[in-house]
Amino acid sequence: METNVTSVLPPRPDWATEYAELSASEGDLGPEDLERGAVAAHVLGEDEQAVNLLDRAHRRYLEQGLPDRAARCVFWLIFHLRNAGQTARAAGWIARLRHILDDYDPDGQLSYLTLLGEGVSLMQAGAVNEALPMVEQAAAGARAAGDDDLFVLAGLARGRCLDVQGHKTQSLAALDEIMVYVVSDRVAPQVVGLAYCSVISLCMDRFDMQRAAEWTQALTRWCDAQSGLMPYRGECQVHRAEILQLHGSWVEATEQAVQVSQRMPAAGFVAGAAHYRLAELHRLRGQYDLAERSYAAAASCGREVQPGLAYLRLAQGKPAAGLAGLDRALAESRNPARRSLLLAAKVEIALAADTIEAARAALAELEKTAEVIQTPYMAALVAHAAGQVGLAEDDPQAALPLLRRAWALWQQVDAPYEAARTRVQVSAACRALGDDDAARMELDAARTVFEQLGAQSDLASLAPAEGAAPGHPLTARECEVLALVAQGHTNRGIATILFLSEKTVARHLSNIFTKINVNSRAAATAYAYEHRLV
Repeated sequence: METNVTSVLPPRPDWATEYAELSASEGDLGPEDLERGAVAAHVLGEDEQAVNLLDRAHRRYLEQGLPDRAARCVFWLIFHLRNAGQTARAAGWIARLRHILDDYDPDGQLSYLTLLGEGVSLMQAGAVNEALPMVEQAAAGARAAGDDDLFVLAGLARGRCLDVQGHKTQSLAALDEIMVYVVSDRVAPQVVGLAYCSVISLCMDRFDMQRAAEWTQALTRWCDAQSGLMPYRGECQVHRAEILQLHGSWVEATEQAVQVSQRMPAAGFVAGAAHYRLAELHRLRGQYDLAERSYAAAASCGREVQPGLAYLRLAQGKPAAGLAGLDRALAESRNPARRSLLLAAKVEIALAADTIEAARAALAELEKTAEVIQTPYMAALVAHAAGQVGLAEDDPQAALPLLRRAWALWQQVDAPYEAARTRVQVSAACRALGDDDAARMELDAARTVFEQLGAQSDLASLAPAEGAAPGHPLTARECEVLALVAQGHTNRGIATILFLSEKTVARHLSNIFTKINVNSRAAATAYAYEHRLV
């Protein structure tokens, strides 16, 4: 039996044209054309049509005496059904796959197909110890058959199993190996997209922000090159928004999150993640009413809204409410990375509420988690939290080196906002040690970053700078509109963010121009920066 499998797909096709041409074909399509049509349908978001085309292709391959090709079509059919959550239909096709292999593959050369499927099922059920040897056998079988697509899928499963078992270095090596195939265009689009999203998700869970950013950039380039691509622009795009926010690109982060919230089902998990990211960006800009609404939208989708909502409550002068929300979320959370974010927030908010023992306890758990998650981002969280506790304990001499380390680590992961917040704490430590010049320079440096980012909440918490801008005649809503104009948003984008009509936005903008005596968006933007409105 011929088992060497190569892709039947042309490189970087125009998927919409490909699908239209195949759909319009009057002749009886061959199985290769049906496979190409299935991939095009998947890329265009037509997964049910992809399943139908794969069904037809597998029957044609059997008629032509090519059971290996037929079995592979059935495998992909199962792949699409599982991704769509149709487990009952997938189970029926798994039985069909076994029958094909029993009838046509007595030597077991294609057994890696079923091994991989069964191994992934065990992995998803949490039985990683049983799943690992199966996916490793599947990887060996796929490699022997020259089946790059399934070798990559098996490698993804192997990397995930190793990660759950705690073998972080081995997991990373497995994922790095399969990504060599992904970036070299050796595998099919459905594998490329899944690989990128899986690896990015794992990197985010590990706080490996530098690697996550690298793969997110690669995914973005790949997506942009796929004409008509619909999948892989949901959860992965939310991760992109999160990374953009971390790197200080708040306008672009907002645009990414808005796109996802508009495109995804209103009640879905991914939509909830997008709303949460928007809430965070609103909160950082001091747009508390908008943040409140976006947190509520995220919660309605089933998304955990902590620690963001706790930070909002702190900004609103309600630290007790923030602590209550964090304690509830900590009682429910088992994911180490998510717990770490909750614990870091608890340290800060507990100190604000004068409950230093609660802050110390949260810091102790955070430090213990950092022994497992050893990344610069995690180390920065711990150093910043420890420095805050040191300041609260009136020990600026011990706090200062911790905060300096946190600042350096935030710089390393390109996190300007977090670095600026740390410099505020450094300023406090310097002032407590009697070095007023250093304290002033640290605070000025932080203020500059906050102004560049539009971090209104943090700016409001700082002492006024010399020569601060005078007041202005704008209403609170007009300030929101003007801030978004200054951040580069169009009227349509502003309407989406503020839940207004474009007509209302245009009216607000007209009123703003009149009140501040300007006649262009550029002049309005200059006014916004001059008066510290962005």
